[in-house]
Amino acid sequence: MYSSTRLAKRLPGALKHQRTLATQSYASLVDLGKKHVTKGLGRQIEGVMTKGEGSYVTFGDGRRMLDFTTGIGVTNLGHCHPKVSAAAAKQCTEIVHAQCSLAFHEPYLQLIERLLPVMPDSSLDSFFFWNSGSEAIEAAIKTARTVTGKQNIIAMQGGYHGRTYGAMAVTKSKTVYSEGFHPLMPGVFSIPYPYWHQLGVDPSTDAATLTSMCLNQLNLILLQQSAPRDTAAILIEPFLGEGGYVQAPPEFLRGVREICDAHGILLIVDEVQSGFGRTGKMFNIEYSGVRPDILTCAKGLANGFPLSGVVSRRELTDQLKPGSMGGTYAGNAVACAAAVAVADAFKEERILENVQARSTELLAALNALKAKPALSSAILDVRGTGLMVAVEFASPTGTGPYDTFTDASVPKGLAARVAKRCHEKGMLILTTSVYEVIRFIPPLNVSQADLAKGVQIFAEAVEEVVREG
Repeated sequence: MYSSTRLAKRLPGALKHQRTLATQSYASLVDLGKKHVTKGLGRQIEGVMTKGEGSYVTFGDGRRMLDFTTGIGVTNLGHCHPKVSAAAAKQCTEIVHAQCSLAFHEPYLQLIERLLPVMPDSSLDSFFFWNSGSEAIEAAIKTARTVTGKQNIIAMQGGYHGRTYGAMAVTKSKTVYSEGFHPLMPGVFSIPYPYWHQLGVDPSTDAATLTSMCLNQLNLILLQQSAPRDTAAILIEPFLGEGGYVQAPPEFLRGVREICDAHGILLIVDEVQSGFGRTGKMFNIEYSGVRPDILTCAKGLANGFPLSGVVSRRELTDQLKPGSMGGTYAGNAVACAAAVAVADAFKEERILENVQARSTELLAALNALKAKPALSSAILDVRGTGLMVAVEFASPTGTGPYDTFTDASVPKGLAARVAKRCHEKGMLILTTSVYEVIRFIPPLNVSQADLAKGVQIFAEAVEEVVREG
C-alpha cells in the first residue's frame, strides 16, 4: 500500500490534487453544517474540528489551535488522554451498553469505588449516573421533591443548570436559554449570588458584606415568597459558572447550610463545571467544608464521554421507588470505564498539584496585565480559583441604564472582541454571562509553556483591541 508521499513521487501533482480535494471536502462539510444543523445551536467558529491532542485541537483546514475552553470544562485532562481513550476502547470490546435497569455493570461499580474516597463528605454514599449535567439537575430536583414532600426550589441569580425544562427553570444566567419556551417548571424562586456586579457594589467589597446582603435576601424569600414548609431545596453552584465565574465566599455557603438545617431544606450543590479538580480540589465545595445533601457532577467526570453523577445519602435515596430513576443510556459502560481511568489519572499524574501551580502563574500574569496603565480602566476584575479563572472588562453601556459600572472611555463589546482576536491568533477562549467576561478553562494538566503561550496571546489581544477603541 502506498503512502501519500510515495504516491506523489510516482504521480506528479497527485499530492497537490489530494490536498485540493481535501480542501473542497472541508468547505463542503462546513457548508452542509451551516445549512442543515439547527439554528438553535450557536458556534464560535464556522469550522470542523477533526483532531484533539492534549491542549490543542486541529481543524479540517489545517488550523491547529490552543484550546483554553476544553469543551466548556469537559476535557479536563486534555483531548484524547491516552489512558482514558485506551480504557474506553477496551470497554468497547467487552460490553458497550449494559442497561442500568437490567443489571449492574462492572465499570459503574468500579467508578463508585473510585469516587467514594474523594467525596467532599463521607455521608455522600449513594450514586446514580446519567448522561448530562442537565439530567443530573433534573434527578436532583426529583429527589428533593420526593423525599421532602415539598415543591419549591430556591436558585441563585446568575446560576446555570441546563436547558431541559426543569434545569431551564432554575437557570438564571441569561434569558436566551428560556426565552420563548414558557411556561417553565413552577415553584422556582431566586436570590442574588454574592457577586459584586449583580449587587451593585465595588469589586473590592469584602466577603462578609456580600454574604450578609445575600443571606438577608434568602431569609426574605423564606418570609415573603416561599415558606420553609413549601421549600424542598436550595440549589447553588459553589463557583458560579456561566453566570460570571465567581467563587462563593465560604461564609455564604456555611450560612446557606445553616438555614437549610434550621428549616428542613435540602442543599443541592451543582459541581457540574467546578467539580473534578477544576478549582484545585476534587470538588469546589471542599473549600467551605459544607456538606451537600445532593451533589451533581458531569463535564470533567469522564473527560469527554457523556456521563453525569447524582450523589446523595442512602437515607434519602432509599425513599425513592425503584423505576423512578433511570434512562436508556444512563451510566453507559464505556463512559463509566473512561471515568474510572480519569479518576486513576488524577492520582497517578498528580493533576491537582499542576492545577495549583498553573493557577498561581495564570492569576499573577492576568493581574500584571490589569495593572498596566493603558488597561487599568478597561479591566474591572481578575478572579478565580484553580484553573477556573475570569477577566471582567468595563463597558460603556453595561447591562442597561442602571448598571453602576459603566465607563464611556472604554471600547464597546470588549469581551467578544478579545475572544475573537484570540481565535484569530490561534487560541480558543470563551466569553460568559451578561457582563463583559472572558473565562479561562485550560486543561488541568496544561504545561507551563502552553499556559504562558495562552496568556501571551490573550495579553496581545486585549492590548490591540483596547488600542483600536
